[in-house]
Amino acid sequence: MKLTQSFTKEDSDRKWFVVDLQGKVLGRAATEIAKVLRGKNKATFTPHDDVGDFVVVINARGVKLTGNKWIDKKYHHHSGFIGGIKEYSAMALHKRSPEVLVMRAVKGMLPKTHLGKKLLRKLKIYADATHPHEAQKPQVLALK
Repeated sequence: MKLTQSFTKEDSDRKWFVVDLQGKVLGRAATEIAKVLRGKNKATFTPHDDVGDFVVVINARGVKLTGNKWIDKKYHHHSGFIGGIKEYSAMALHKRSPEVLVMRAVKGMLPKTHLGKKLLRKLKIYADATHPHEAQKPQVLALK
């Protein structure tokens, strides 16, 4: 009887992908990005290890939300002090920092463990079309 083969980080060849979010819907793009970060698009996927690729997201400022989510979708942050809860809409977060809007969407689709934190470090997000990762020769990742 053959055993299921488990792959490790050393067994997988890491690639770099670049994703352009200009005019793309946030949630649909975030699911595809999370799949690539996790390595679910590879035959060597291992759920307990980091076998995914690096993803560079450009044009985070041009992302779209459907329906009334720009106003109705709320984000919360608590300072730890009494009465220290902050609530702001998706539009306010997008104006302040579009990178955080994309990062929070992708983070919500990754595991809530130490593995999820490791995977999130492989995500690089930029508000504009320029990025400093040209030396890694990233391939264009076409989103559905």
